Amino acid sequence: IHDFSSLSFREQPIFSTRAHVFQIDPNTKKNWVPTSKHAVTVSYFYDSTRNVYRIISLDGSKAIINSTITPNMTFTKTSQKFGQWADSRANTVYGLGFSSEHHLSKFAEKFQEFKEAARLAKEKSQEKMELTSTPSQESAGGDIQSPLTPESINGTDDERATPEVTQNSEPRAEPTQNALPFTHSSTISKHWEAELATLKGNNAKLTAALLESTANVKQWKQQLAAYQEEAERLHKRVTELECVSSQANAVHTHKTELNQTIQELESTLKKKEEEIEGLKQEIDNARELQAQRDSLTQKLQEVEIRNKDLEGQLSDLEQRLEKSQNEQEAFRNNLKTLLEILDGKIFELTELRDNLAKLIECS
Repeated sequence: IHDFSSLSFREQPIFSTRAHVFQIDPNTKKNWVPTSKHAVTVSYFYDSTRNVYRIISLDGSKAIINSTITPNMTFTKTSQKFGQWADSRANTVYGLGFSSEHHLSKFAEKFQEFKEAARLAKEKSQEKMELTSTPSQESAGGDIQSPLTPESINGTDDERATPEVTQNSEPRAEPTQNALPFTHSSTISKHWEAELATLKGNNAKLTAALLESTANVKQWKQQLAAYQEEAERLHKRVTELECVSSQANAVHTHKTELNQTIQELESTLKKKEEEIEGLKQEIDNARELQAQRDSLTQKLQEVEIRNKDLEGQLSDLEQRLEKSQNEQEAFRNNLKTLLEILDGKIFELTELRDNLAKLIECS
């Protein structure tokens, strides 16, 4: 469509940079399709004879960007390294991924600068058309190389709408979709369920150990009572033996043995009491774990309630989004109808101007 071999004669590059080039998918109008396998040179060109600015990028001999800047265009930064603009003449949306935020900012500044220059040139051309009845050089040279189509009016609200993409720090990669709001809550819920299952297992083990310890405590208490009874019986026996003076030496020896036995029994009793204290501590720990389990169960229930709320909010948002899309589609259809009417009027005015010019030349 365009003769790029004559760029060096009619147009000169006034600013160049390197970027990855994307175009919006014409079918979905949402996903980005890369048009260059690697970073290519993207340049602003100025045609002094036509007084227009264009953005051109070549991948070898193939033109992957040929966009004429009009006053209605808008360049939008969608991330720190990615920007886009809509071109209704090409019926597409271009996207550029830069290597740094600085390059993106510089490109955006130049876009705004040349857009303002295009606006001034258009206003100057309109003033000349109003002041003179003969076609000026600007009006003759201001024709765009692409043929006049129903999409020739640039910068409509529909085309300036940002495609549904997310930001990506790498300019080469396409943006990814946003995560759903309840994904994080589901992860938390699974985590708490795993914690609860672990606590249930630990609680069962502690309960079994507690029952076993309780049985052992009862047995040890019975043994302790038997030892105490035996100690009382031995003390009585010692007293009786002490009363027998004829057997004092034997009683003294027997008493020593009995005292030693009593000391051993007291030592055993002390150990059993320490074991009982340890079991009581384990029982207290088990109760604390039970309280923690109850607390986690309550938190899990709260998380489930929160998940239900988030699901309700998500359903409401989906309904609102669907309604908004329907309204946007109706608005887009109205704009297309208006564009067709305007194109017809413009075509009629162009024919009328050409006829008037011919009449003036004939006269």
